Amino acid sequence: MTQLDLKQHFSQFLTSKPERLHFAAHSHSAWPDASRSGQMLAWDDAAKLIDGKWEHVLGQVLPKAQAHVARQLHLPDPQSVVFAPNTHELLKRLLSCFPADRPLRLLTSDSEFHSFARQIARMEEEGLVQATRVAAAPFETFGARFAEAARKLQGRIDLIFVSEVFFNSGFAVTDIAGIVAAAGDAMLAVDGYHAFMARPVDWSAFAARAFYLAGGYKYAMAGEGACFMHCPPGWGARPRDTGWYAAFGALSGPQDTRTAYTENGWRFMGATFDPSGLYRFNAVQDWLQQQGVTVAAIHQHVRGLQQRFLAGLTAGLPLAAGQLVVADPLPRGNFLTFEPADAADLQQRLAAVHVVTDHRGSRLRIGFGLYHVESDVDALLARLNAL
Repeated sequence: MTQLDLKQHFSQFLTSKPERLHFAAHSHSAWPDASRSGQMLAWDDAAKLIDGKWEHVLGQVLPKAQAHVARQLHLPDPQSVVFAPNTHELLKRLLSCFPADRPLRLLTSDSEFHSFARQIARMEEEGLVQATRVAAAPFETFGARFAEAARKLQGRIDLIFVSEVFFNSGFAVTDIAGIVAAAGDAMLAVDGYHAFMARPVDWSAFAARAFYLAGGYKYAMAGEGACFMHCPPGWGARPRDTGWYAAFGALSGPQDTRTAYTENGWRFMGATFDPSGLYRFNAVQDWLQQQGVTVAAIHQHVRGLQQRFLAGLTAGLPLAAGQLVVADPLPRGNFLTFEPADAADLQQRLAAVHVVTDHRGSRLRIGFGLYHVESDVDALLARLNAL
């Protein structure tokens, strides 16, 4: 597989602690130096424009970010993309689209990210949600089993919410089309955080039907505050959780006595936010375009690093290829998930030799990114051997 070498473009992060091997790109990727230029531009614009800053942010910075997202997802209309400081804020707006006089009927998996899982569990305590959860494992049959559950619940389900890549395993759901076909008249939302900028995503076939949530904190390498949601037209027209930005672009003069909303993605906007994340996101996307780096190339690069690492897991190391949760030929994202004897202990032992990984329950995650090269993988294997 073709390997990239862009380490020199991450000098600020990589030289801050030269002894550190950061293999948690799935959690918090290193930022390229270009992102610092974006951060400084946000400050400079604030100083220069002061009161006029928001006209510039909403009129130029945000539309540019919308265009970048639309380009990466192959969306037909950038105006369908709305931003928020985090995906949880967007999730709450989605949940507020449904009737308040009965429980929300939900179909989801048992492997959704903590923020969603916790919110739903809390609402279940109050009788506000009736959730059906489909087990992610066995992975080989997940897509078919999830679609079948959706078909059986047609007419008796309000919202379908599922990840494109599961955070606790790395398994990638590739049969989105089958889930869309089985969704009936339920609202459909896909958590794409571990897929966006990690695996090529073409949402053009689903743009009119399914919401898509992701952000800049992980593989987009832009840090916090640049989360987004693609909003298919006609779905969730009037969320109760709404900020004053959601009125921007609404028809002049209400058609009735109800609160006015715009018809594009702005109907899910909130209120005043820190725009520096959008500046960083734009700067990183511009840099990637200048370098001619595509998501397909990033994924191929990471796959090559993963294969080198797995091939180097010889007998006697505290990790083994047989402990891999999602092994080839199953599709996966840009991190490897293992089930060693004691994931928490191994993470701490790695941290003691300046290797950053993380664990979720009994699983250790090792994430590869654009700032890694083959010598970094070899260094990781050497430190594993030293344990």
